[in-house]
Amino acid sequence: MKKQLLIVGVLACSLVSTNLSAQKNKTQKEKIETLNEVVVTATKFNLKKENTGKVIHKITQADLKQNAGKTVIEILNTIAGIDVRGVNSNASEPRGINIRGGRTRQVLVLIDGVPVTDQSAINQEFDLRLLAVNQIESIEILKGASSTLYGSGAATAVINVILKKASKDKISGSFETSVGTNNTANETGSGLSDKNQNVTVNGTLGKVNFLGSFSLTGVDGMSSAKSNTASKFENDAFYSKNGLLKLGYKLNENFSVETFLNYDEFNYDFDGGASLDSDVNKGNQEQFRVGFKPTYSYKNGLIYLLASANVVERDLKQFNSFAGTLDSYEFVGRSVNLDLVNKYDFKENNIQLIIGVNYQIHSNNTVTPFALIEKGVANFNTVDPYASVVYISDYGLSVNVGGRLNIHNVYGNHFVYDGNLAYSALKSEDISVKLLTSYSTAFIAPSLYQLYDGFSGNLDLKPESNKTFEAGFDATYQDWLQLDVVYFSRKEEDAIIYSNTTYKYANGSSDANGFEVNTKIIPTDFLAINASYTYVDKDNLEDFNDYIPANKFVAGLDITALENAYFNFTYRSVGERTYFDRYGSFGNFGGDIILPSYQVLDFAVNYKVLNETVTFFGAVTNILNEDYDDILGYSTRGRNFKVGLRLQF
Repeated sequence: MKKQLLIVGVLACSLVSTNLSAQKNKTQKEKIETLNEVVVTATKFNLKKENTGKVIHKITQADLKQNAGKTVIEILNTIAGIDVRGVNSNASEPRGINIRGGRTRQVLVLIDGVPVTDQSAINQEFDLRLLAVNQIESIEILKGASSTLYGSGAATAVINVILKKASKDKISGSFETSVGTNNTANETGSGLSDKNQNVTVNGTLGKVNFLGSFSLTGVDGMSSAKSNTASKFENDAFYSKNGLLKLGYKLNENFSVETFLNYDEFNYDFDGGASLDSDVNKGNQEQFRVGFKPTYSYKNGLIYLLASANVVERDLKQFNSFAGTLDSYEFVGRSVNLDLVNKYDFKENNIQLIIGVNYQIHSNNTVTPFALIEKGVANFNTVDPYASVVYISDYGLSVNVGGRLNIHNVYGNHFVYDGNLAYSALKSEDISVKLLTSYSTAFIAPSLYQLYDGFSGNLDLKPESNKTFEAGFDATYQDWLQLDVVYFSRKEEDAIIYSNTTYKYANGSSDANGFEVNTKIIPTDFLAINASYTYVDKDNLEDFNDYIPANKFVAGLDITALENAYFNFTYRSVGERTYFDRYGSFGNFGGDIILPSYQVLDFAVNYKVLNETVTFFGAVTNILNEDYDDILGYSTRGRNFKVGLRLQF
């Protein structure tokens, strides 16, 4: 309680002192223009946010720069409706993205519009640790079921990571470096064990544009597993490198081609399990992506083909305590994605027609001491025609309806659809109110592992179906207040779960509902207050419904009182979470363990000099050194420091 009062006091004192030092200056204030913000993910084409009834949150380039030194996962964890399981664990531990009470398998990740999955993983989920923040231009989070446009996996949300594009200058670039600590709340002395570097060069030469970016990260200094005795566990390191190359050619005003190549790799140590140390377990993961996108615009229309290939390889060396051997595991997942999309504007009728066809083929090749999954057997392909119609009236009403037929060569056909409405109930110079509602469906195809694994696979699995209803409003007042509220209800049918009775994957069901509240207040020209609250009520039909909080509150205080300087305080309060102790690992066999709530206060600062050519930044995370369990049996980061430098040339 004392820590909670201190956190509130810090935020309140900052607010009071700032208000005493200046009065409002409307001509210099940051404008709240989120409804006029342009997004891509809602329709696959540029669309003003005010013209969609879907809930979309956009993390801009300015937001990413202000969060210098943070990972993609840490930034996503501050967004309403999102809770990242293990966000404060050691870097070598995987994370889980829970959105609106859903699981990671129900979130589809896109990179520049291309779905990315790991077909060798049990749930096909993409590992966000493969992404480097320095290579990202913006991130759009589209909430709710969205399979009509994006296919399998888009059940609770779509996270569209939009990579940086080439500068219009002949050549420009940037260099960023940072160092920091990596301590738990009870153990310090890690030294400067968190190190990051990035260099980017880009430009435009005539009709050709280019961008090259390379990042290195190394994190050490703490153990993944948490010791429950007096013995000290050895440290578990994490090292990653990320390379990106983009080339573009613009033949004329109507035709252009973009190509890209990504290579991401990380190596890591991992422990034997909850509160179980290991000095021999090691892993490696690498991703290779390549693709191209020709685009042709014509009168009233635009057509493009987005073609890509993706390979994810994972290798593990893990000690087998029963046999006393160091076992090897090899996983390879391959995917090819072709998406042909055409948009046509019926301008006289204020209608856009979007039609497309998507082809995907996936395979899994797994070699372990216990089972073999061969890619010649474990593969599937889909052919999905889809269509969407967008109507934008002259009197504030926008309508979007569409459907998709998933044609799967293993389980047959599956149809999904969606519809959303947005209405500008009030729009003037001082105030705007948008009402929104949507009803959408989604599906999740069983993974190749869930279908073909020799022990737990089930070829009779049906695709998981999700139905989401949303209703809410988005309002702004003058240039200092924004408020949006949305209620959601989600139903899962044929949810893909692991059965403790048959020891195979099966179909079940689960529901969730709740609401999200976001607000932004700009009382002065140098102060902005952001706050969000998420409530999730989820039933317990999935016995692995672990670590999802019913309540989460995030507040941020942005201060720009000094010229060229930015200060931020971020407070997170995460409510109680439930862990189902299936095997009695923590002394409650077949029962629930309630993890208490926790609060974390972070601080960040950056200062720009030489006309923003040089930026110094720093951060203190978990200022109050809160000691809590993020995941039972695993370490959680305590108070840590980071400083860095970014050069723009």
